[in-house]
Amino acid sequence: MHLDNLARIDLNLLVILQVLLEEQSVTRAASRLHLSQSALSKSLNRLRDTLGDPLFLRTAHGLKPTAHAVQLGQKLPNMLQGLYQLTQPPGFIPASSNRQFSFAMVESAYETLIPYFIGPLLIAAPNLKLDSYVWMEKSMQALQQGQIDFGMTGRDLHPQSDFQLKRLPEGIAHQTLFTDHQICLVRENHPVLTAIRNGNWNLDIYLEMYHVQVRCEGNDWWALDYHLAEQGQHRRISTTVPDFYGAASICAHSDLIFTLPTSFAQHAKKLYSLVELPLPIEFSPLAFVLLWHERNNDEPGHRWIRKTICKSVADAFSNISPNGLEMQD
Repeated sequence: MHLDNLARIDLNLLVILQVLLEEQSVTRAASRLHLSQSALSKSLNRLRDTLGDPLFLRTAHGLKPTAHAVQLGQKLPNMLQGLYQLTQPPGFIPASSNRQFSFAMVESAYETLIPYFIGPLLIAAPNLKLDSYVWMEKSMQALQQGQIDFGMTGRDLHPQSDFQLKRLPEGIAHQTLFTDHQICLVRENHPVLTAIRNGNWNLDIYLEMYHVQVRCEGNDWWALDYHLAEQGQHRRISTTVPDFYGAASICAHSDLIFTLPTSFAQHAKKLYSLVELPLPIEFSPLAFVLLWHERNNDEPGHRWIRKTICKSVADAFSNISPNGLEMQD
């Protein structure tokens, strides 16, 4: 290790480089770093001199990283996380810790999971600061880059799905919290209920109906839609919305049918007069998982958060919950 050469480098410049890589804009990066644009431009010039590369090219859409900058961006998050952990006190004492942790969660986790683990976390560590964000299309990238600490989302167990647990990005670790299956909701007095009472409920009727769909991670189709498409069949998706509560409301005030995980259906039925129907097709379940980056595997605070969440959820569901959710050992 060439420590003499390393001593000549201002490590703060690496933080600036990481923010520039994330924002690809001097204006936004300066705002995040609480610097003037002039000061940030000077730091960027120092980076260029130190690393012997232009790092960014100005375009009409902002800064475009060079190939060398892209390579650095693949290594920087882990390096900066390691440096950050060096500055933290050894160990983790929940009762006295005032650390901050961030979560990105799918909407259903707020109802299905938070009530079980938020109490145990804050009772044991009352001074923690917990920031939560909605899980979105770029949340996995944010997890990789260290912008968030944990993710909670659904992963399909269908073998053809693009969102399988086996296809998680490099460096992302996971723990399955529970597995769920899909059911359908319709409003009370929906015309299809008469047919069902007469014993008529099958895939053909399901596909003839108009559907409301939740857009997940930027995708209008779910694994179920790809599964049906393989068989030359398609749902008639009439309305697509960004959240489950919006879809439940539309379902309650129209003749649209809503297909969703049973865990969220229980909450929707408390708000609206909705009737639950079985999905008229055998289909693989989905897993709700806790995600984090491998760089935090052994970090004491992260490890304690993970253990508390997993134990709290497992204790709450107690192997099989009343609504049929299956827990993972």
